[in-house]
Amino acid sequence: MTLVSLQWVYPMVLFLLPLIVLPWLSRQQEKTVVWSNFVPVDPLSNVIGFILKSLASLVIACLILALAQPYIPEQKIERVGAGSEVVLLVDRSRSMDDAFAIKGQLLMASVGKSDSKRRVAKKYLLEFINKRPDDRFGFVLFSDKAVDLLPLTYNKEAVRATINANALGKGLSETNITKALITAANMYDGQAYRGSRIVLLVSDGGREISEEAKRKIAGLYQRENISLYWLYMRSVTGMTLDEATGDNRRWTETPERKLHTFFKSIGVPYKAFEIESVKTFSEAMDAIDKQQYQTLIIEETLPREMKVKPLYITAIIAMLLLVLAQIYTVWGVKKAGE
Repeated sequence: MTLVSLQWVYPMVLFLLPLIVLPWLSRQQEKTVVWSNFVPVDPLSNVIGFILKSLASLVIACLILALAQPYIPEQKIERVGAGSEVVLLVDRSRSMDDAFAIKGQLLMASVGKSDSKRRVAKKYLLEFINKRPDDRFGFVLFSDKAVDLLPLTYNKEAVRATINANALGKGLSETNITKALITAANMYDGQAYRGSRIVLLVSDGGREISEEAKRKIAGLYQRENISLYWLYMRSVTGMTLDEATGDNRRWTETPERKLHTFFKSIGVPYKAFEIESVKTFSEAMDAIDKQQYQTLIIEETLPREMKVKPLYITAIIAMLLLVLAQIYTVWGVKKAGE
């Protein structure tokens, strides 16, 4: 750190710096002696006097600089880490208020309860974020519309607050998966490529996508080099994404299956996880966590750093030395007079 790199809250105070010459302007007593050789030469006293005056000037300088409040301005730095850039694409439709589908057991809707898909998703998304300190996260919420609530950021507190807010209230009736996928991909538009890019879709269903929309989505995801993960949170009546045996037209025509087939065809890395319980959700997040640790260029914003404390410490130490010197002088005069 140098003075050139510092900025000042009150730069006008620096005009008081010439006051540091005051200790050197103290009036010297002039004495007339018969013969100058009577005055002994004392180099040690001259050195001590110089040191004490320098300490006094240092105290004045430190106090003036501290009053001007120096600081290092906010700056951005880049470092190499391991992780990914992740856009959380979370379904806010009404069906996300239902409970998970558990094989062999019928569950009633649990709007607002802790076992609802939305509440469980919140819990494990927060855990996922806490385990990945170097990741940059964005957040897109969608139902009938897609809203990019949070642009890509390293601010984990902002991401956590957004996820917690998403878990409040009730969901909406419609789902526009087309707009959601496009909005998530556009999060990376104009961003410098720093490493692995992910769109993490958390949803319990699919919708029909037009051929034109399919071409647009595929082009966006290929251009931005995005990997796609789908956490398919099955409902009680939800269809599995696994291959059906035999000629099952009802299975092949479901929106979820069509969406799954489309994702596999867009030419980017894609994996779907069928979430049927809290355990499978946890396992899916652990699997993604292990797969997506790649070299990532991380841009950090360092906040303004005040540099007042070192100046006050230096002034206190110098003043303490001056006080000790004064005490020693008084003691010496007293001893000489005895």
